[in-house]
Amino acid sequence: MIFSKNRNITFVLILLTAIIIIILMFIPYKQALVFLQIEKNDELSYIPISTGETFKIKYKHSIHLTDVIESYRVTKQNEIQQYELEYEEFAVGMPAGASEGETFEIKDGKFYIKNMQRKFPSFILRIGQVRANHTLIFQNHSYPLSNYNEPGSRVRIHVKTLSFIQQLKGVNILDDK
Repeated sequence: MIFSKNRNITFVLILLTAIIIIILMFIPYKQALVFLQIEKNDELSYIPISTGETFKIKYKHSIHLTDVIESYRVTKQNEIQQYELEYEEFAVGMPAGASEGETFEIKDGKFYIKNMQRKFPSFILRIGQVRANHTLIFQNHSYPLSNYNEPGSRVRIHVKTLSFIQQLKGVNILDDK
């Protein structure tokens, strides 16, 4: 009788532990920069990122074919703040100067707009198919976005807290270091 009672208690404890583990797998806990393919509403790739951390997106401008580097940081409100823009030409699509509160600098033949305070809950980027070669730069490593997202696709870039299950479904870009 005692053996049967202990068996029942053990079974209930194992069942409760399993239920708790399954529930915990669905609770978001890891902050990440997520690349969501808009057409499929599918989170394809992400990088774990913390508040205050920075990243850059580098691409080749389609008209003047020189590099453009946009620098961002993650805010406490889980927004993406653009704080700097670096480019080499004043051609079509590039700013001719800084906006109010920003600074404009020329250094080593490159133009910089600094002290930018532009905040976005998300932004959309079309992954280049031919020349753009959109590249994520994070912690001094470069990750071509076309390796993780279909060239020509539109991706929404945003900060999101991911669960363990969501991380398993997506691709952690940093795994390719």
